[in-house]
Amino acid sequence: MKRTTNDEPNFLSVEEALYRIEQDLQPIRGEEQLAIRSALGSVLAEDVRSQINVPPHDNSAMDGYAVRGADLPAEDKSQFPVVGTSLAGQPYPETIQAGQCARIFTGAVMPAGTDTVIMQEQVDRQGDAITIGAGHHKGEHVRPIGEDMAIGQTVLTAGKRLLPADIGLLASLGIPEVKVKRRLRVAFFSTGDELRAVGEMLEPGQIYDSNRYTLHGMLTRLGIDFIDMGVVRDTPEAVENAFLSAASGNDVIVTSGGVSVGDADYVTDTLRRLGQVNFWKVAMKPGKPLTFGKIQQAVFFGLPGNPVSAMVTFYQFVQPALRRMMGQDRVIQPDLPFPVFRL
Repeated sequence: MKRTTNDEPNFLSVEEALYRIEQDLQPIRGEEQLAIRSALGSVLAEDVRSQINVPPHDNSAMDGYAVRGADLPAEDKSQFPVVGTSLAGQPYPETIQAGQCARIFTGAVMPAGTDTVIMQEQVDRQGDAITIGAGHHKGEHVRPIGEDMAIGQTVLTAGKRLLPADIGLLASLGIPEVKVKRRLRVAFFSTGDELRAVGEMLEPGQIYDSNRYTLHGMLTRLGIDFIDMGVVRDTPEAVENAFLSAASGNDVIVTSGGVSVGDADYVTDTLRRLGQVNFWKVAMKPGKPLTFGKIQQAVFFGLPGNPVSAMVTFYQFVQPALRRMMGQDRVIQPDLPFPVFRL
């Protein structure tokens, strides 16, 4: 890999481009209350604390027999009459007295008076009594109340992007709704007179627009709201109208194509007239012609038209930026499935 040369003074290093993007971004404002089934991929706006203990009671970690630890034999063996059964969801209602035991199953509430479970494989049962040998200790195979989570404990922090496991965790705590950052709004389109939509007939010199479908997939996985504005013709008027329409009501604009130095590439020039250009060339390959700036309140990313370059620049620059704007607290650069060279 080589550094930027003197004959390419306008090329930013990847690190400098990432730094400029980060310095120019602000998390979006606005929050909403969502049912947990609708909150997947959203970013928490506040900490979530448990309102219950998990487990909510002392319970058995094994199938076996609940006894009093004080009754365990220090040596030789002891016999215990079985006076009842505790099932998951059906606790034994009585108190176990000294020298007694209760049959218990995994997850069942420990009967009053007991504090130890002896695994069923480690007892000898004859009729309504069991025999327990030495070598056991008080508290064996018992999950105490609040062992996993205690009332008031923070279980998820603000800025956390909710994953499927988080949704299950919230459900396990009986939490039906959470407060999250509002969903980021993104508008995207492709530019190029040679582009045609999938399903249309191709004329000589034309190609199908794949970048919008790739962008659709990548944006879908981020859990944001977006609008596909289609293919915009390579004319100053068409590009300007598309920019103004995209900037209305959206937080981010993403385009592909039209950001190089060709005579018919109008994206960067239009951005200069309508908004501001922070940079438009990055010293990496693939992905050199990347434009970053603003149109009104909307952040703008102009990706190259080459499909591989568009994917590389999206994953390297756009995706981390979108996650920061969503309010995500921890953003990790992705491992790309293809080599990227710094120039």
